[in-house]
Amino acid sequence: MSSQDRTGSRRAKFIPITGLFIAGALALSGCTAESKNGWLPAERDATNHTGRIIDLWVNSWITVLIIGLITWVLMIWCIVAYRRRKGTVGYPRQTSYNLPLEIFYVMIPLFMVLVFFYFTDRDQREIDARVDNPDVTIDVRGKQWSWDFNYVQGNDVKEAVYDSGVQAQLDGKPFDKSVLPTLVLPINRTVELELNSRDVIHSFWVPAFLAKRDMVPGKTNYINLTPTALGTFDGKCAELCGEYHSEMLFRVKVVSEADFQAHMAELKAKGQTGNLGSEYDRNPNLNEK
Repeated sequence: MSSQDRTGSRRAKFIPITGLFIAGALALSGCTAESKNGWLPAERDATNHTGRIIDLWVNSWITVLIIGLITWVLMIWCIVAYRRRKGTVGYPRQTSYNLPLEIFYVMIPLFMVLVFFYFTDRDQREIDARVDNPDVTIDVRGKQWSWDFNYVQGNDVKEAVYDSGVQAQLDGKPFDKSVLPTLVLPINRTVELELNSRDVIHSFWVPAFLAKRDMVPGKTNYINLTPTALGTFDGKCAELCGEYHSEMLFRVKVVSEADFQAHMAELKAKGQTGNLGSEYDRNPNLNEK
């Protein structure tokens, strides 16, 4: 056997082994917790919505990957099957159109778009639906560059109280998360967040909740959710809002009902009763007539 034949033989063995190795690595990577969540910064039980969002994200990616694989296989097949053979002369037979194939090319993508639209619209409606008579209502007010949390009097909040964050200042020191404004929520209770801005456009974002919504001056937006996992989660402003935007951080702490009531009592003991409403807004455009 010549050296060229031996090289070809080794190459023929190497290619299948490499293919199996790559396929195995891809299959095993699909078993990790991160891949099951689509590498999103959340767990399924963080809120009543996170599982639905993860399923929509992951299933959409699985679908488009399958479609992409089929597309690549068909492209490669066409390249191989209809390649120009040795000794072929002239142009291949020309086809002006193929009506069934063209209908297929139009209908299949249209069907895919409609399916994606249906599931996205269904889940978005469920996530955005406001809860009638929520257990806890909190007026969240973003300001340059901190947060005010007004616990509105209602079902689980017997007396209105508030927690006000100190505006951020860049001083070059490591950031102490323990002094960040903290939004406290009771576990397994329906919560409505009323999102308002005191000055410019901000954006309320809790990555672990897969929830983000703009805060527009003069307009109230809403997030309705039910926290279903105890813990402390990071939050931040996701809209560039000025010099200290990067410091506009907060935390969300999900606690038991007893701990939530204890926090309400603590705010009351500090004299932080009532709510800090729109009287502290400072956007002059809102006062124009």
